[in-house]
Amino acid sequence: MHTYSAKPADVQKKWLIIDAEGVVLGRLASQVAKLLRGKHKPIFTPHIDTGDHVVIINAEKVKLTGRKLKNKIYYRHTGFPGGVKSATPEFILSSPYPQRVIEKAVERMMPKESPLARDQLGKLRVYGGSEHPHTAQQPEVYDFAAMNPKNKR
Repeated sequence: MHTYSAKPADVQKKWLIIDAEGVVLGRLASQVAKLLRGKHKPIFTPHIDTGDHVVIINAEKVKLTGRKLKNKIYYRHTGFPGGVKSATPEFILSSPYPQRVIEKAVERMMPKESPLARDQLGKLRVYGGSEHPHTAQQPEVYDFAAMNPKNKR
């Protein structure tokens, strides 16, 4: 018995495109984190980047269940004394940068404080609208909403 360990040269990275319109945020983020890490592939090796590139469009139309749209709070700190800032998902989704909600959700489902996780997170591209500049990479459509009826609201 020998355990297979993938080499960086063995990995073939695909480009996937996911439409986030009407999709539940937490379910989307967990699946995207799995795709970025490469856990969906049989050659998954924890210390090698075996994941795919993921492009998410329509980030402004993502859904949150329950009362999270108004009650969930994202905190950040400016670095200055008394510099704690907070924002709700409702405020962020209506701002010029609606993709930050998805980026934060995926980032928090990746392994923490790791150079490998930062590299894997660099393969995530999120766009608020339906336009994206990655048509030259010929991304495959990954129909996440149709995988499970609970994925879409």
